Amino acid sequence: MNDQETEAVRQTIKELQVEHQDLDDVIARLSETPYPDQLQLRRLKKRKLSLKDQIKILQSKLIPDIDA
Repeated sequence: MNDQETEAVRQTIKELQVEHQDLDDVIARLSETPYPDQLQLRRLKKRKLSLKDQIKILQSKLIPDIDA
């Protein structure tokens, strides 16, 4: 992976982390309401988990391969 690709991956990770944090805030606020919409809450949590998985995949691409 060249420097340009590495920087693009890092930028994407940052964007996904911001979205992940935003979803965390929305989920927290929604959970505090007296009767939260459970379907919406479930969808937001599923999206948040998906973002976490995408972040981990991209982070693993930044780790250099080690020849055995």
